[in-house]
Amino acid sequence: MATLLLGRSRTVIQNLFKRTASLAALTHSPPSSSPAASHVECCDRAPPSQCNRSLAALFPFSRHESTKAEDDDTRIYKAIDFPGGKVAFTSEMRFIPESGEKRVPCYRVLDDDGVPMPDSNYVQVSKEMAVKMYSDMVTLQTMDNVFYEVQRRGRISFYLTSMGEEAVNIASAAALSADDVILPQYRESGVLLWRGFTLQDFANQLIGNEADFGKGKQMPIHYGSNKHNYFTISSPIATQIPQAAGVAYALKMERKKACVVTYFGDGASSEVDFHAGMNFAAVMEAPVIFICRNNGWAISTPIEEQFRSDGVVVKGRAYGIRSIRVDGNDALAVYSAVRTAREMAVNENRPILIEALTYRVGHHSATDDSTKYRSIDEIEYWKKAQNPINRFKRWVGKNGWWGDEDELKLRESVKKELLQAIQVAEKAQKPALEELFIDVYDQVPSNLDGQERQLREAIKNHPGDYPSDVPL
Repeated sequence: MATLLLGRSRTVIQNLFKRTASLAALTHSPPSSSPAASHVECCDRAPPSQCNRSLAALFPFSRHESTKAEDDDTRIYKAIDFPGGKVAFTSEMRFIPESGEKRVPCYRVLDDDGVPMPDSNYVQVSKEMAVKMYSDMVTLQTMDNVFYEVQRRGRISFYLTSMGEEAVNIASAAALSADDVILPQYRESGVLLWRGFTLQDFANQLIGNEADFGKGKQMPIHYGSNKHNYFTISSPIATQIPQAAGVAYALKMERKKACVVTYFGDGASSEVDFHAGMNFAAVMEAPVIFICRNNGWAISTPIEEQFRSDGVVVKGRAYGIRSIRVDGNDALAVYSAVRTAREMAVNENRPILIEALTYRVGHHSATDDSTKYRSIDEIEYWKKAQNPINRFKRWVGKNGWWGDEDELKLRESVKKELLQAIQVAEKAQKPALEELFIDVYDQVPSNLDGQERQLREAIKNHPGDYPSDVPL
């Protein structure tokens, strides 16, 4: 197979140089008697190793000056209206470079010490808003620690945390209106917390009792709430992105003064749904904000192996979407960017892409051990030196809005409430058996009726094989 492919490659390259020679003749260039041409001709006779060296000389991987785009090309000729818009001609053949010489800068307000950077341009936050943002960030952190430990003890079957990404969660949620619709991935429980989902609601869903809004039909952490305009989480990656574009288009058609916000990780940008959703939203001018939590890892895949572009932010321009890169560990920067993006989305009927650079401090989930593919030192650096909660706490404290006594009281109160919520959730009754077969069809079809009868018969004949705490 390798020999066959090499032979085909030689044929393609030979044909390429024959065409090049013809083109050279048309442009009065010297004929193809150059060393390059002789290298190609000898490929038919040379051994593979020598041929490969010849090809390397012909096609080096260094980036030539001729591939760089120019900002002030003077050889521009008259334009013509192609389908899609007017395009000018140029006599110079130049390729768009694969990436810019400089990376897209990251918008930031607070430095590592919680001090606003010089000439910071950000949306002002009141004392009440700042204290609630910080309180919810601490609540989310505490909730993750407690529920994760509960899972490790076998009291719930699955859990994943938002550790290190608390600012993206809470600050973005704070910048939105309650009428805005959320389509999450699975690391946005803080958005739901901000909207009023109680710690008891979280515990009920994780345990799967009769008070769970999903009636125990979803796996843990797959929250959903119509009351809070929060679509139920789906496990498949990126499916929510084109759905968000569609929901946003519906809001536009209904002339609602609201937008849709969908969250996803850097790994989701490799899915087809990401590109379909972005393109649909741009073409239909749908008021949707795409928030990418670029936390460095898609489970065990680092971003270096995820894409070669300058992150996710540059992908917006390809689809005609206004975009910004923001420090995801800076709550003020996230709040300001999302608040401004919402105004543009709602008032101008346009999609916005926000790439929040952050870091996933926790394991991907309770079934993952991230120390197998990244160093503990790396994790500890982001956990301590770039902690978003600590940074925002410094800023709130410098304003005189928060102190050590407030901190101690909050953490003790949240932990106590969480432990009580878990106890209540565990003691609550499980959803009735019939709940398995309803809520999908308006009228239960005959095949589901038959399945329910068969299940009840099986339970009757083998009662010891089924949980006794499920009401029949």
